[in-house]
Amino acid sequence: MTQELFTINNLWIMVATILVFIMHLGFAALEAGLTRAKNTVNILFKNTIIPAIGLLTYAFIGFNLMYPGEMFAGGFFGFGGLGLSLPEGWDTSAYSEGYTFFTDFIFQAMFAATAATIVSGAVAERIKLGPFIFFSILYVGICYPIAGMWKWGGGFLDTLSTPFYDFAGSTIVHSVGGWGAVIGAYLLGPRIGKYSNGKTNAIPGHNIPLAVFGVFLLWFGWFGFNGGSVLSADPGTVSLVFVTTALAGAAGAFGALLASYLKFKAYDITMVLNGILAGLVSITAGADLMSPTEAVIIGFIGGILVVFGVILFDNIKIDDPVGAISVHLICGIWGTLAVGIFGDLASGSQIVSQLIGIVSIGALCIAFSFILFFLLKKTTGIRVDEQEETEGLDINEHGMHAYPDFETKE
Repeated sequence: MTQELFTINNLWIMVATILVFIMHLGFAALEAGLTRAKNTVNILFKNTIIPAIGLLTYAFIGFNLMYPGEMFAGGFFGFGGLGLSLPEGWDTSAYSEGYTFFTDFIFQAMFAATAATIVSGAVAERIKLGPFIFFSILYVGICYPIAGMWKWGGGFLDTLSTPFYDFAGSTIVHSVGGWGAVIGAYLLGPRIGKYSNGKTNAIPGHNIPLAVFGVFLLWFGWFGFNGGSVLSADPGTVSLVFVTTALAGAAGAFGALLASYLKFKAYDITMVLNGILAGLVSITAGADLMSPTEAVIIGFIGGILVVFGVILFDNIKIDDPVGAISVHLICGIWGTLAVGIFGDLASGSQIVSQLIGIVSIGALCIAFSFILFFLLKKTTGIRVDEQEETEGLDINEHGMHAYPDFETKE
């Protein structure tokens, strides 16, 4: 590889890193918009501290858990030591054919915090901040990189006779967050007034324009999330990934529009917003393998699934204020399975490998998050008391309001 091509590849991955970083602002805006005004500071605080947690834990331990070099226990675990073993000098082209050690670390670190961000939305408006931060440190620092190592670090899922495939993380990023989210929401219980007299009561978000802004930021950042995962500036693959990513998000909007209108006889903007994200999550596992038509089909089905996912979790009384579990877990599973149904790798053996990856990573995340949340629940407690929840987390956890010049409303 020429120095010029190496520089172009490396530069593209750094640009993609910036795009993934801006997604955290998208998550913050979306979650704040879909929850109540009295909890806005709390939402923004969590989405501000999570990227910091992700960067520091990934530098301290996560990167060397995900890419340990040497694996143990049949490819289930490996550890390369604490901290970053940075190569000497800036020119680390020997590290990889296409990018430097530093670029690899910072791109991967931007992915790390996303798992905790997904959990943040599902447990919003009733979780204590301290226990949530503690959970995020361990979940991002230990659970996420071990799950990632099983495929991306050369672990056992990558050595199956038909290797498990997850291009940019439908399972490794989104479902990892989704599993933690569903366990957290289950152990917390629903918000006060969400389910009563056998009915599900809507608790509207306070700022739909902010939620729309957040979704478009996420869609924008997804071009870096998927496009950067090519790990080069190869014009053919990057441009294909851009097209499949855009089309899947667009198709997800229409899938959710159709399903929600047929079900509720209303044009629900929140369902369409989550439909866009559902399409994007669904294509993430195979964005480099699919034709434009296949991307539309995958995204459209994802948009339908997210609507029925929201209904499902309400029926079993798992309260998810922003629909994060439906978007990231259900559509993460669907997108991972779609690799075996559509695209260049479609086959029965690939479907089996995809199922092995889904189940094994799911088992790890369920066990890790349940034990951690359960221990926190029995020791420090994980839920604010009824008065604090009623008054709002902003004033009780942070001593301030997001909109001090306006009357605080539900």
